[in-house]
Amino acid sequence: MPTLTKILERTERFTEDERKWFHQLAGDWQTIADISFADLLLYVPTDDGFITAAHARPATAATLIETDIVGEKVDGDSVEHVYAVFNLGEMIVSEDSSVSNTFIPVRHCGKIIGVVRVISALLQDRVPSQAQQNYEEIAQDLFEMIASGDFPLEGMPAGFRHGTPRVSDGVIQLDDDGEVLYASPNSVSHFRRLGVDEPLIGNILAETVTDIFDDFSIPEESLPLVLLGKAAWVAEIDAHGVIVSLRALPLIRKGERVGALLMTREITELRRQERELLTKDATIREINHRVKNNLQTVSALLRLQARRAVNDETRVALGQAQRRVGMIALVHEGLSQTIDEVVEFDSVFGSLLKMVRDIAVTESAVDISLNGSFGKVRAEQATSLAVVLNEVISNAIEHGLVKGGKVEVNAERLGERLFVQVRDNGSGISEQGPGGGLGTQIVKTLVNGELNGTIEWSNNPDGGTLVSLELKLR
Repeated sequence: MPTLTKILERTERFTEDERKWFHQLAGDWQTIADISFADLLLYVPTDDGFITAAHARPATAATLIETDIVGEKVDGDSVEHVYAVFNLGEMIVSEDSSVSNTFIPVRHCGKIIGVVRVISALLQDRVPSQAQQNYEEIAQDLFEMIASGDFPLEGMPAGFRHGTPRVSDGVIQLDDDGEVLYASPNSVSHFRRLGVDEPLIGNILAETVTDIFDDFSIPEESLPLVLLGKAAWVAEIDAHGVIVSLRALPLIRKGERVGALLMTREITELRRQERELLTKDATIREINHRVKNNLQTVSALLRLQARRAVNDETRVALGQAQRRVGMIALVHEGLSQTIDEVVEFDSVFGSLLKMVRDIAVTESAVDISLNGSFGKVRAEQATSLAVVLNEVISNAIEHGLVKGGKVEVNAERLGERLFVQVRDNGSGISEQGPGGGLGTQIVKTLVNGELNGTIEWSNNPDGGTLVSLELKLR
């Protein structure tokens, strides 16, 4: 489906600022669609005529355009109105038996750069309510702001926090002094829950809200500007255990602010859930930190015990245990720093090689290299894979490369299949195979059980040992 960016790229007639203006308009015109109960279409001129560049459907009424027409050329009866509005720079309203169409010039820095079409249903038999009359008045102001180049408003936030109110949540209309001209039932309920008992209509909202704060409350700095409707901004009121989000949209006529549209939404439960998530996140981070510290403590104790061991076999066994615990701690630290369920294993393998070089019992130089990539590995299998590679590479260094040499790791990922070869140029293995020590048992258990694969040891034709793994990762 064509996007606004791609449609604007079809012609070179727009400057960079004009392109940004189109994006700002389409990014915030949902409020206009909701307050006017209408579909909005943005028409932009291209070398092939006017193209429908964006479409906003109202959240407060049923859409009158069920199909996706973005990217289509404007034709039919509307073409004449579009060209007339674009050339003359004035709004045109046309009606039939059931639909009203308002064509609005999109002005930027005094230049007409596009046309907005407002399509709304006509309800001939319905007596307009007070709310509908107020909504129509606000909508007309916003239409004229588009035509005069005052909408979208300067300084409007580029992005809104989760919970920012919309027209369907609650609406308050203010005059230029901040006095409430109209308040929807939802908005009245929001302020009543905050502790405002007096009527909103006829009072200055900023003064009405002042009494609900206690001595310990610290209102947001932007709150007075939002409550008076002087700035296109958002703020929150937190009082008596209730949180209400506010968004102000100043209404401008002929360059002068004549009032504001204030949207309200109670977000008490939403913010409570966010705080719970933050608390849980902090708790998880603390647990991960303690697990890492405990693993490092166990590794340090094993290393200390190995140094004090008088028996060589005991010293080697404790050293191997210390290395395995250290590897688990290393992988856990990497996994705890991300919320993803998968990890780029190449980075884990880089840390693994550093640890192997530091711990391997050999005085000769050993060169270890990686060819290929492991790809992404799920968290529950990353630790097992790291332990297996740690055992295989460490065994190659300690037993096959006593006098130094080279270890080459080749990794190839094909979907869920991972093929790994660990090749060294050492002394090779005996005809009986790799032996039945604890390390070999650990490797076989993890490969067969956790990694759903197979492992084979063989002598490399060019000398040394070749360990081949074929794993199926989840």
